[in-house]
Amino acid sequence: MGRRVDYGEEMKILTAAEMGAADKRSVEAGVPIGELMASAGEAVARFCLRQYPLAARVMVLCGKGNNGGDGFVAARVLAGEGVGVRVLLLGAEEDVKGEAATALAELKEATSDEIVEELFEGAEGLEEGLVELLGEADLLLDAVVGTGFKPPLRGLPLVVRATLEAVSVPVVAVDLPSGWDADSMAETVAGAFRADAVVTFTAPKLAHVFGHLTSAIFGPVVVAEIGSPEAAVVSQTNLHWGGAAKSIAEKPRGINSNKGKFGHVLLVGGSYGTSGAPSMASLAALRAGAGLVTAAVPHCIVEAVGRITPELMVRGLKQAPAPRSGEDWGVASPLNLANECLEELMKGIKVLAIGPGLSQKPGAPEFARGMVRKTSVPVVIDADALNAFAGETELLKAAAAEGRPVVLTPHPGEMGRLAGLTVPEVEADRIGLARRFATEHGVTLVLKGWRTLIAHPDGRIAVNTTGNPAMAKGGSGDILTGIVAAMVAQFPDRVAEAVEAAVYLHGLAGDFAAQAMDEHTVLATDTLAHLSDAFRYRVADEDGFVWVAGLRPPVKSVVE
Repeated sequence: MGRRVDYGEEMKILTAAEMGAADKRSVEAGVPIGELMASAGEAVARFCLRQYPLAARVMVLCGKGNNGGDGFVAARVLAGEGVGVRVLLLGAEEDVKGEAATALAELKEATSDEIVEELFEGAEGLEEGLVELLGEADLLLDAVVGTGFKPPLRGLPLVVRATLEAVSVPVVAVDLPSGWDADSMAETVAGAFRADAVVTFTAPKLAHVFGHLTSAIFGPVVVAEIGSPEAAVVSQTNLHWGGAAKSIAEKPRGINSNKGKFGHVLLVGGSYGTSGAPSMASLAALRAGAGLVTAAVPHCIVEAVGRITPELMVRGLKQAPAPRSGEDWGVASPLNLANECLEELMKGIKVLAIGPGLSQKPGAPEFARGMVRKTSVPVVIDADALNAFAGETELLKAAAAEGRPVVLTPHPGEMGRLAGLTVPEVEADRIGLARRFATEHGVTLVLKGWRTLIAHPDGRIAVNTTGNPAMAKGGSGDILTGIVAAMVAQFPDRVAEAVEAAVYLHGLAGDFAAQAMDEHTVLATDTLAHLSDAFRYRVADEDGFVWVAGLRPPVKSVVE
C-alpha cells in the first residue's frame, strides 16, 4: 500500500523547473533522492501489479538518468513479486550515474546480471530485433526520459519510439511518455512515445492536465505520493487540479437533514420554442442535490417545463411584446422586474441561475441585466444572459462588488463577446484571458472547452480534466448551469470548491455516459443518468493513486 494522498487539499500543477525545485527542497528537508526514487519505482510497480495482474512478462525500457532509475526500481519490485522482467537499457551501464546507478546495482544484485540488456544506436538488426523482443512482452514500461527532458527525441529513443508503434503491447509511462515536454499544454505531441497509462509523482505537471497523454480516451493518468514534504511543493503558476474539490460532495449528509439545508435554486430562462434548456438546467439542479428548484419561464412554456419532473416548481413570467407590432413572441419581459413581482419571485431563493434558452430578442437582455442588478443572492449566468452583458461587463463587476458570488459559464464564443475578442483570440490565451477577466471583474469564470478552466477572483485557476467529445451536444451547457447552481446552493461558504466540483462532476458523468454508450449517441440528458455514478466515484484508489485523468476501471487483464 502506498501513502494516502489527501486529494481534498488543493493539488498544485507544476512546471518542470518547479518539480526539480520540489525534489531539491525535499532533499534539504531530509528526504534523499534515493528514497524518492525508490518510492517512485515502487509506486509504478504497484500500479502495474494491480492494473495488469496477468502480465507475466514485463519489458522495462530505461534511460541512463533518474527516469531510468525509477524503471530499475520498478523492475526489481516486479521481479520480487514473481513477474518475469527484462530491462532494456538505452546505452551503456557505465554511463548510468548517481542514484540511478545505485538502483541498477540493486536490481542486478536482487536478480541477475542477465536481466539487463544494453541497446546501442546503429546495432545490426536493431529495429527488427526490437519489434520481435517487445512483441513478446505482456506489458512495457517506458522509463526512458521524464520531466526534465526537453524535446525532440534523438538517436536511439527515436528508434524505440518507432518500434513501439509496430507492436500492440500496452505501455505504462513512468512520469511522462518519453519525448513529451512536461511544460507543454498541447493536446497531443506527435514525437512522443505512445502510452496506455501514465504514473507520475508528487504533483501533476502542465502536460498531465492539458495534454491527452494516452492512446485511449479514458486512459489513466495517476499521481503517486513519494514522500516529498508539502512545503517542498511550491508553484508560481497559480494553477491547480479541479478534481480535488469533489471531496466536498463526498461527506454524508447529516441524519437530521431537510430540504431547507440544501438551498433553493431559481432557474430563470426559456422562451417560445426553447423550453428544453430551462427544463434540463432545472432537472440538473435537482439531480445535483439542491433542496428545492423553481423554474421561472415565460407563461407560454410553463406547462412544457413543468412536465420535466413533478419535483420541479414552475413560475410564469410576463412576456415582452414585439416592437411596433405588439405581438407576443414568448420572451421574458422587463415588467417582471417591478418590485412586487421580483420580491415574490425571489422569496426564499438562495441561488439565482439565469440564461438557458432566455433569447436575445428585445426585452429579454434588459430583463437579464435587471435580474442581476436588482437581486443580491449568488448568481450563475449562462447562455443568452451572458450575451446580455456583452459590452456592459462593468455591470458584472458592480454585481460582484456587492460581495455576492457571481459565476459566469461561457463557451469560447460567449467569452469572445464578453471580452470583445474573436474565438481564435480567446483560444490563443485561455489562461491569461480567464485570469484577467475574473480578477478585474471579481467573478468566478468557467471558460468551457478542452480542459475547462475555473478562474477565481483571487487569480487562482483550477483545470478540469473530465469530459469528452460525446458531450459536444446541445444542452450540455444547460446541464452544467444547473449543477453549478445546485452545488453553490449546498455549499454557500465554499463557492470556489463548489464550482470546481460541479464542473468536475458534470464532465465525469459525461465520461460514464460515453463509456456506457457510443459517443455519437450520448445526449446531454444522458449525463444526468450517470450523475449518481459521478458522485459515488472516488479519485483516489486503494493504493493511494489519485486519478487526475481517465476513468478508474475494475482491475483488468492484458492476457486473454
